[in-house]
Amino acid sequence: MAKLLELSDQEIIDIANPLWEDLIRTSNNKDYGGFTKNFSKKMLMGADEVTLGKQWANSPILAKLAPEYSALGCLKRDEYVTVLFKQKSAISDGDYLGRLVLGIEDGEIKIFHLFHYIKKLI
Repeated sequence: MAKLLELSDQEIIDIANPLWEDLIRTSNNKDYGGFTKNFSKKMLMGADEVTLGKQWANSPILAKLAPEYSALGCLKRDEYVTVLFKQKSAISDGDYLGRLVLGIEDGEIKIFHLFHYIKKLI
């Protein structure tokens, strides 16, 4: 695979979209194994099942993400690419911001950071 930072924004988005779709589906199902399957080793260390369970319980929007989303663009720096997403909720109107940080680990693209900004974008 070409170095991640050498790919065009569209090529990166084409890689990120199915990862994002899996995250939406597995988050809505509170499926820890599915949710974390593409995490980097470092990301897995901070995303244990109890911690994610608490996040799903305390932030109902994280388990009620709508399938509608759109990639806003990519930010490339150091060894990582951040893909920003506009995300919809199944229980609330408005737009939410999602951030997916991708990098290479053991020759594969992995998720190094994930963030859903659960306040509405204005």
